Amino acid sequence: MYFELVEERGAEELVLCSDSNSGLRALVAIHSTALGPALGGCRLQPYETEFDAVDDVLRLAEGMTHKAALAGLDLGGGKAVIMGDPSAGRSERLWRAFGRFVDSLGGRYITAEDVGTTRADMDLIRRETEWVVGTSPSTGGGGDPSPVTALGVHAAMRAAATYKWGRDRLDGLHVGVLGVGKVGGALARILAADGCRITIGDVDPDACRRLAAAVPCSILDPAGLLTLECDVLAPCALGGVFDDDAVEALDAGIVCGSANNQLVHEDVADIMAKKGVLYAPDFVVNSGGLIHVAAEVFGHGRDWSAERVAAIGETTLRIFELADAGSVSTAVAARELAEDRIRQISGLNTIRTPQR
Repeated sequence: MYFELVEERGAEELVLCSDSNSGLRALVAIHSTALGPALGGCRLQPYETEFDAVDDVLRLAEGMTHKAALAGLDLGGGKAVIMGDPSAGRSERLWRAFGRFVDSLGGRYITAEDVGTTRADMDLIRRETEWVVGTSPSTGGGGDPSPVTALGVHAAMRAAATYKWGRDRLDGLHVGVLGVGKVGGALARILAADGCRITIGDVDPDACRRLAAAVPCSILDPAGLLTLECDVLAPCALGGVFDDDAVEALDAGIVCGSANNQLVHEDVADIMAKKGVLYAPDFVVNSGGLIHVAAEVFGHGRDWSAERVAAIGETTLRIFELADAGSVSTAVAARELAEDRIRQISGLNTIRTPQR
């Protein structure tokens, strides 16, 4: 069964990591190393079944492959998930056990912070392996990538507004932010500075209250946000937000957010287009965090990162144009553009020098 899932996603490798002493139950998926080592965050979250965890990690790894390709990075796509409750069971032993598993992959997979994990967790992983990014500056890392991810979402949102309404500013627009964790909260602050009208929602009411104390906004339950009449809806929580029924109830002009795998299946983007909703593909929109940690991998500075994060807007515009020109959805246009780069680079003839 798992082999079929791996083959369906076109992944190279799926590793099961188990350590009874620490209670670690983790999966690492390496989707592609055609452009370089597979980089992707590590999630800590509960899953109802092992099958759900496998399916999720493979989908997420595939998205990272496309994300890295469209960001012009010499990286492949990978992901890790640890099956567990992020509010309990965290220990130094667990993170160091996971770090040893990452180290055993010899650099084919580089891990980083993601949903349910923190910079402190990455610091513990660092004690066992060099193949981790987003650690504390004191360990040589670049820190939390979430604020940079939010900047990339903002750049994509401006590009979407330009394409749909001919305006590259967001002031006066009504934006719904679904999920106000590290990325969604940072995005809401940016949008408030732009002069947007903001409605927020999260499964954690306390997170909404904390943000509302700092940013002018209205609070709505998450289900209500999915049907909110607004200019832009920004999904910034977990994936699987939009199936056919959810899109039918959608009342936004643009969908542009940081959540991975927002569409239950790719054809959902066609339904959005028929409704007149402009969808900015998530693996383009949320690539700012990957760019941030890629700078750490390759030893580049902030200027390098800033230039590439700003270019997320340009890439988003290009995808909209390609979708219109090819009469395909924006999701298909983005995937085809990513796969085209992978084919071009992986198809290069290798030039080898004689061994000395």
